[in-house]
Amino acid sequence: MILQRFAEGDGPHIAIAPEHLFTIGGVEITNSIFYGWICAVIVLAGLIYFRKKITLEGSKGLARLFDAGTELIVGMMASSLGSKEKAVRYAPFFVTTFFFIVLNNWLGLLPGVGPAIEYNGSPLLRPFTADLNATLSMAVVMIIIVQTLAIRESGILKHIGHYFQGSLKNPMTIALGGLEIFGEFTRVASLALRLFLNVVIGEILIAIFAYLGSTAAPLTALPFTLMEIFVGLLQAYIFVVLCISYLAVATSHNHEHEEHA
Repeated sequence: MILQRFAEGDGPHIAIAPEHLFTIGGVEITNSIFYGWICAVIVLAGLIYFRKKITLEGSKGLARLFDAGTELIVGMMASSLGSKEKAVRYAPFFVTTFFFIVLNNWLGLLPGVGPAIEYNGSPLLRPFTADLNATLSMAVVMIIIVQTLAIRESGILKHIGHYFQGSLKNPMTIALGGLEIFGEFTRVASLALRLFLNVVIGEILIAIFAYLGSTAAPLTALPFTLMEIFVGLLQAYIFVVLCISYLAVATSHNHEHEEHA
């Protein structure tokens, strides 16, 4: 029945890659970039607004969720890094990333995002995190931040040295160190692909069941939309937890040296 339903019509609009909208100064602007700009303004304005609502006496309403999310990330960092001071110092990078991803995931579920509104034959709005270019750029930025913080902790020579555990006269040490460095690049791919695939698959499921539901599309797509709310939160959490674990591993030799001393 599902195959017959697809055969009777043109099928739902499904696009893995972002689609071109217009060009500014020779730069191609896609629907994901365009909606990413809109989301960036909304996220920035929202976080500034709710920041003013968070006080030492306690927060109310939605501000409590941002307060709780911040405490969660700081607590994880303190546990992973073994220092509350370092967790508080580095938290802005990871807390901002967490809220940026989760809010972009949720904003991608709003009515009108997708094929509902078209411009020059292409959907005007596409979820920012459903673009591999976007998730790849976020992954690159976070790995650079992790490496920068690790170098700040121990210095560049000690940081490079933690990849090569053993005598450099041993060829195996060089080979294993090279694999460790290569692993940093695979982390970028892993972070980007995990977030992108989970978001875009959710988008495809919603599009398919909205198409199958026809006039009852809001009802047939509703279970998957609700599921994507949870998935959007979960994927933002996983993305940040992995980045925190990478930082903890990169600075673990410092803790070992301090304990030995």
